Amino acid sequence: MDFLLDPNVAYLILLAGVLLVMMAIVTPGTGLFEVGAFFCLVLAGYAVYNLSINWWALIVIGLSILPFIYAIQKPKREVFLGLAILLLMVGSVFLFARENGRPAVNPFLAVVASALVAAFLWIAVRKSIQAAGLRPTHDLEGIVGRAGETRTEVHDDGSVQVNGELWSARSAETIPPGSHIRVVRREGFVLVVEKDGSSKS
Repeated sequence: MDFLLDPNVAYLILLAGVLLVMMAIVTPGTGLFEVGAFFCLVLAGYAVYNLSINWWALIVIGLSILPFIYAIQKPKREVFLGLAILLLMVGSVFLFARENGRPAVNPFLAVVASALVAAFLWIAVRKSIQAAGLRPTHDLEGIVGRAGETRTEVHDDGSVQVNGELWSARSAETIPPGSHIRVVRREGFVLVVEKDGSSKS
């Protein structure tokens, strides 16, 4: 475990842990990010406990979660995502300190790792936020109220065409093939329809 007490190794593990925490917040329920974050943070905690640290930097890392959570709640809050990334980078670089309080992490390593993590968070999190905010292309609830046409006789069962798609359907009364219908409601993948008043059939 002595290798964990190298500030550069501890810095990379801490950065990976916080990155995995942020990804777990954006994509909950997978379990992979959560488990990875737990192990990285346990290892980083061991290093924090045994190494000299700047407490203000640890607070800055903790504060980076607040604008991050605010940014992912609604789209078009990239400024707060950028602020979260900036706080994370500054806090992690200055966390492990020498006796004089200066950063113990290699500056070149800090710049490269910070840039890579910042770029990944900026791209991945923004795309995740955008994807979460998109309306499904196949909106099943949006079909209610739409007009269509019966392809077979519809009563206890039958088929109708709505929005260019064939659906199983049923209705309270018998509707002959070729009739204009309107969707009353959806029950699973079966449409409950009624004869459209504009039908001439």
